[in-house]
Amino acid sequence: MPDSSRPLRKLGFLTIGLFNPQDPAAGHEDTLQIIELGERLGFDSAWLRHRHLQYGISSPVAVMAAASQRTRRIQLGTAVTPLGWENPLRLAEDLATVDLLSGGRINPGVSVGTPMQYETLKDQLYPDSAAVEDFGKGRVERFARFVAGEPVREFSGRDGIVEEHSARVEPHAPGLRERLWYGAGSLDSARWAGSHGFHLLSSSVVFPEAGDPAPDFALVQQAQIRAYREAAAAAGRTDGSARVSQGLVVIPTDSASAQQERRYREYVQARTPRTASPQGPRGMLFARDLIGTSEQIAEELYAHAGFREVDEVAFALPFSFGPEDYEQILTDIATTLGPALGWRPAG
Repeated sequence: MPDSSRPLRKLGFLTIGLFNPQDPAAGHEDTLQIIELGERLGFDSAWLRHRHLQYGISSPVAVMAAASQRTRRIQLGTAVTPLGWENPLRLAEDLATVDLLSGGRINPGVSVGTPMQYETLKDQLYPDSAAVEDFGKGRVERFARFVAGEPVREFSGRDGIVEEHSARVEPHAPGLRERLWYGAGSLDSARWAGSHGFHLLSSSVVFPEAGDPAPDFALVQQAQIRAYREAAAAAGRTDGSARVSQGLVVIPTDSASAQQERRYREYVQARTPRTASPQGPRGMLFARDLIGTSEQIAEELYAHAGFREVDEVAFALPFSFGPEDYEQILTDIATTLGPALGWRPAG
């Protein structure tokens, strides 16, 4: 097993919360049980993807609220909530409420940009303002100010006999602003996150710089992480206030059955062609899914330029597997892969 001069400090996992549309309650219960399993296995964090008009979690805030009452230690986050779908003030209220219920364990990860397939739903999402909605970084700056407790209006105090009003978002959750993450995929967005007080979520998708003739995913990710840290340092942020988490798909097969491993490899094989070349008008790069024994995956990670920049990860669970598959994968990550990377279970 190769040595690492920087042992993995924090280990998390990310799930889409897949469900059968004929029985969505069962799928949400499966997700809650996966989070409970993660806590028992010693994972530091569990992250939820945000999926609208799909068969995955559309309301991570509600799921985190439920999970907060069934766990006691594990951190709960979103990776990521696309703010183009959200009213920043209302989202700040909801997240602050759940953070208080959880005892200060919520890590909201957000991103900006036009909602996916916006033309198909804009008249329903924003019937009166679709043409003028601003999906730029100003939206996340407003959200961060609301979370931080900055005033949203001048009015406060008593109105009538019993109505007490606040000038800021209530409830206020102390410390939540310092746990905000930004999902960045480009150099510019990584620098912006570093200079604006966010932690960095770097996933399995990145955008290379225009004109790069032969972009390599790991090197592009490495450059973005370094740019983030440089911007954070220039803004006077210390290491503890400028964290970076990497989110690759890893599928250890140490305890998988022959049938499971066969399905896993078919899944990876179907997804691999998209990693061979840049995709779409912006040249989007996808990371390869890593499959094999924990020893094999550890060797690949130590050779990955992006992974060598971080000391915490949130490994993404494959989209379309069943609860028994996720139990096997999480157990292998916690008991074999994580320790091979120098990580120790929490608790």
